[in-house]
Amino acid sequence: MNVYHKLACFAGGVLFGSFGMKLLTSQDAKKTYIHATAAGLRMKDCVMKTVTEAQENVNDIVASAKDINETRYAAQQATEVEDSAEEA
Repeated sequence: MNVYHKLACFAGGVLFGSFGMKLLTSQDAKKTYIHATAAGLRMKDCVMKTVTEAQENVNDIVASAKDINETRYAAQQATEVEDSAEEA
């Protein structure tokens, strides 16, 4: 009986596999794959747009931070020059 059970499981697996391949290659499945791929591409475009906007914002922030640091550095240099002139 054990041999028949294994044989039945094997035959069921082959049958299910064949049916699965027919199902996966059907026209309805193909339409589903196309719609899912199109949705994925739309999502990719949306994500890339958001990433580009975020990169632009980060570049603006970095540029502003550099301006602040340059202003502070210039003010510090002016203070050091004034202090050295007073000491002399």
